[in-house]
Amino acid sequence: KNQGVRIVAVAETHIHADYVSGARELAERVDARLFVSDEGPDDWKYHYVTDYDSQLLKDRDIFDIGNISFEVMHTPGHTPESISLVLTDKGGGATKPMGVFTGDFVFVGSVGRPDLLEEVVGVKGSAESGARDLFRSAKRFKQLPDYLQVWPAHGAGSACGKGLGAIPSSTVGYEKMFNPALQITTEQEFVDYILSEQPEAPKYFAVMKRVNKEGPKVLGEGGLPPTLDVSTLEDVARSLMLIDTSPAESFAKSHVPNTINLPAGAVAKWAGWFVDLDEPVCLITSPGQLPEVTRVLRKIGVDHIAGVFDPNAVKEASLRTQSYPSASPVELEPEISSGELTLVDVRSENEWNEGHIAQSQHVFLGHLQDRAGEY
Repeated sequence: KNQGVRIVAVAETHIHADYVSGARELAERVDARLFVSDEGPDDWKYHYVTDYDSQLLKDRDIFDIGNISFEVMHTPGHTPESISLVLTDKGGGATKPMGVFTGDFVFVGSVGRPDLLEEVVGVKGSAESGARDLFRSAKRFKQLPDYLQVWPAHGAGSACGKGLGAIPSSTVGYEKMFNPALQITTEQEFVDYILSEQPEAPKYFAVMKRVNKEGPKVLGEGGLPPTLDVSTLEDVARSLMLIDTSPAESFAKSHVPNTINLPAGAVAKWAGWFVDLDEPVCLITSPGQLPEVTRVLRKIGVDHIAGVFDPNAVKEASLRTQSYPSASPVELEPEISSGELTLVDVRSENEWNEGHIAQSQHVFLGHLQDRAGEY
């Protein structure tokens, strides 16, 4: 509205695993038309879109939004139903395409991982078959004109692939020259490469697949969770997950017992590993951080935020009664060597493999909650 435009349509490249899709929300709020894939097996069809103005897309279908034309390329591999959208801007009389929205198929410097369905959803055998589909999709991609711009759905830091570049866009020609996956010309070598050393996939990805397939909850305009009286905090901490978004250093010095620390800037990356999406959660976070923290949690399906405690009220009530010291491995070395302390390395597997302290044990941070009883 601020720019004098209106949203009339939403197109998706595949059923996402990382965030709750906003497609249904926009269909409800502004009557946006939905353009989604109708490729792949029946298990990966959208369930909810027929309730809205929608068009189910097959390979080589074309649809227009104003003077912009989109041609569908079925590019399975990351997921069976994955499509890419080749854009032609007819407004200036162009007859050749300008670029391609590749979704999670081709990234800058990488390609989408094909193992998510097997790793987080439990579809046995889908990782290798997906890798072989991805190899064939990559061959088709390399037949596109070199000048086409490439607009991927993710950059560096995404768990949807390995080694993603931080640059937001590229060209087909550049990726053909420098994308490591696109240099491989034999199928088995490609499969071996693409299935090795992938980053850990958050376990909430499985829930996101189901949510985005069946249809996310409609939030409407939404609102912020209610502020709770600090007198109830200790009971809440014993019965619900209570997330404190303080900086790690502050949390170490003093925190409420039975809380977990997810600094505000880390909520998007880590909440999906620890939060049970079927259970309510509460927050200790400042009024200034609350809107963004709430938005991020809802984007990963944490819809039931039962309430929030103001950090100043918590401090004034003297409820931050626990702390823990911080020390370097060098300072702790005598106790580690003697066995007085167990050193747990919570970095990723790739980081662990690159080098670690000899006496340490490896438990990736995202798995620590499930394995804490071992220590």
